[in-house]
Amino acid sequence: MTTRDKIGQLFMVGFLGTSVTRDLASFIKEYKPGGVILFSRNLESVEQMVDLTNDLQACSPHSPLLISIDQEGGRVSRLPKGFTIFPPCDLLGRCNSTELAYAAAATIAKELRAVGVNMNMAPVLDVNSNPDNPVIGDRAFGTTPDVVCELGLATAAGLQDNKVVACGKHFPGHGDTNADSHKELPVVDASRERLEAVEFPPFRRAVTQGIASMMTAHVLYRALDPELPATLSPTIINGFLRQELQYDGVVLTDDLEMHAIIDHYGMEDAAVRAVLAGCDVLLICKDRDREIAAFGAVEQAVASGTISMERLSLSATRIARLKDRFVAPYKPVTISDAKLVAGCRSHQMLLRTIEQVRERLSKVATL
Repeated sequence: MTTRDKIGQLFMVGFLGTSVTRDLASFIKEYKPGGVILFSRNLESVEQMVDLTNDLQACSPHSPLLISIDQEGGRVSRLPKGFTIFPPCDLLGRCNSTELAYAAAATIAKELRAVGVNMNMAPVLDVNSNPDNPVIGDRAFGTTPDVVCELGLATAAGLQDNKVVACGKHFPGHGDTNADSHKELPVVDASRERLEAVEFPPFRRAVTQGIASMMTAHVLYRALDPELPATLSPTIINGFLRQELQYDGVVLTDDLEMHAIIDHYGMEDAAVRAVLAGCDVLLICKDRDREIAAFGAVEQAVASGTISMERLSLSATRIARLKDRFVAPYKPVTISDAKLVAGCRSHQMLLRTIEQVRERLSKVATL
């Protein structure tokens, strides 16, 4: 693998449209990104998803793509009609059943694999510890670390046991913020002691249980690094996650186009800083010009020695290891198989079971 190929593997990119256009195919073949991320804007049906993922993989014969999606359940669900869409994580938290959480995640994984998606940006390992939090809320399994640990790990296992990469997010915890990092840079003033007691336990447990990947938070934690948000902080990623927690899985940035980053750093600067901080995959979800600019900045930083070849190879090796475990060798999916799995009767029965548990809990709560 050439240096340029290794740099490409560090990128996970989004795109517009519902098919692989000539322009998109040319971009993938030239820059060789390690992965793509799909949003609702890209998805129309089971059949269309099969065609899309197969066509995307055909553009990357040198290395199978990580094809990812945010399919948490509830309001963060990207899949179109025809799939089994589960309720938000806090409902599973209130059910307090690791069996149901595992089963829901396993079902999601089976439906994703059936249409060629091999990575889910879940579970959310944030503790919903701040009632004023505008972005986490019901995406979290609960308001205490114990519940989040148990159900988050069950979710990760349900995904990974069914050959879908799990991604714990948002390290080291987005639950205590009162701002949305999509719109601005949140700042957490909590002490290290409080962070250790509330925010960190789910991530510590996820590391020990072998979660395959983690996503960083675009949040400034004054007790950890008074200057840089976690995504760009060598203290938090290299120091805390890599050295103290001894995590050697793949670390992704959250979308570098979010205002928490883009309003304070240029895309080129942020991309280089994230790699130097210890991140392996740079997630850029929409803008092609920004994706190309970030690639160029990393390429220049490698050429100048700002990013060492050793550092580049370390990330490329982690990504290759992840692909070997979950993706390679790539086998095209078929519409006939996908239609047998997506939204099938047994999956709908599980969804009804979870909804029935919710109804029973609601009745008990009103007594």
